[in-house]
Amino acid sequence: MQTREIDPVEDLLAYAHPSTPLAWLRRGDGIVAVGDEMPAFIRVPAGTAPMRSRLIADSWRELAAAAQVDDPVGLPGTGLVGFGALTFDEDSAADSVLIVPSIILGKHRGRGWITRIATSGDDLAQDLPDATLESCAYGPHWAGTLGPGAQTPEGYQDSVRAALGRISAGEVSKVVLARDLAGTIPAGSDLRRLVRALSTGYPDTWAFAVDGLIGASPETLVTVQGGTMTARVLAGTIGRGADADEDTAASAHLASSTKDLDEHEYAVQSVLTALRPHTRALAASEQPFLLKLPNLFHLATDVEGELSDGGSSLDLIGTLHPTAAVAGTPTSAAIAAIRELEPFDRGRYAGPVGWVDGNGNGEWAIALRCAQFEVGTMRAGAGADSIGVTAYAGAGIVAASDPETELLETRVKFRPLVDALA
Repeated sequence: MQTREIDPVEDLLAYAHPSTPLAWLRRGDGIVAVGDEMPAFIRVPAGTAPMRSRLIADSWRELAAAAQVDDPVGLPGTGLVGFGALTFDEDSAADSVLIVPSIILGKHRGRGWITRIATSGDDLAQDLPDATLESCAYGPHWAGTLGPGAQTPEGYQDSVRAALGRISAGEVSKVVLARDLAGTIPAGSDLRRLVRALSTGYPDTWAFAVDGLIGASPETLVTVQGGTMTARVLAGTIGRGADADEDTAASAHLASSTKDLDEHEYAVQSVLTALRPHTRALAASEQPFLLKLPNLFHLATDVEGELSDGGSSLDLIGTLHPTAAVAGTPTSAAIAAIRELEPFDRGRYAGPVGWVDGNGNGEWAIALRCAQFEVGTMRAGAGADSIGVTAYAGAGIVAASDPETELLETRVKFRPLVDALA
């Protein structure tokens, strides 16, 4: 494979495939696949042992070790790169995937590049001029419809009450419960429009599109670059106010909420416990800070450390996921509760999504504020002229939780997808 520096591309998404975009973006920087050709595709189905993340990490190590890499640029996202989306639950019926595209365009802090990846025996040109690439005009605007999914609002509140019973019984300290919205979009829709709407509307999130999973996540699971790892833990949420005074009141309430602070501490400790065996000089901010997004506030804590065992970002995914922020604590009991109380398979919702390079560096977020599009596999009942879509949102349930308040939190978290689809 070869990477060459080029003039930065203004709109990376314009070069992605309209119906199957492969993209990772934040504030205009990031990487996208050009077209839909793929020399490598690692797909790990359900029922595969050991952990699917471990199998993908091992397969990627083998592929990277055999690759011939010509990368004089050396920026995050250059060289051999795979885009990944893994399931939340090892028992999910959905597949975990790692996709290696043939051509990648990237941009980072004012510098641009193009990478071409080919299978053994294919010739790579010495130069990869951007003049040979053609952007694809965006298709017409479209709108989707979303309605109640397998978990109705009433059913969700019942599940929260059941979770509170388990917390009272001492089975779990925290459990994160999600609900779903189901709907359709017109067949042939240009899905890049959704990615662009999320990327521009929520610039401080990771906007992603991988194998039909599209969203904008504010939560970094782990970033690895040159032996240094960072993570951002989010737990504890409140909606933004209608004006500055209401905003101030909302943020003050969140910052002093015992319920939200407890929920946040569970999440932070789960990340630190998972990372300690693999890092040295691991540090986290003593107090959470308020992360302000266009529609809500989160309690956030940043974590940083130096890798001590040579692990890759994929290895750390297997160590970290699922965190208490998206599952609960203790983890095994929380997962068991989720399986019983959620009437659907989460698939890749709340699972790791991101990219990894040949050296094990990468950026991975938790797949939140997202929807799974059934591209190429029309959902039963959706009709021949439409594509099925399922969106997800969840809330952390602790002893002080109120079912109606948790339902309202999921509505706030659905807003980015619902607005963008409309």
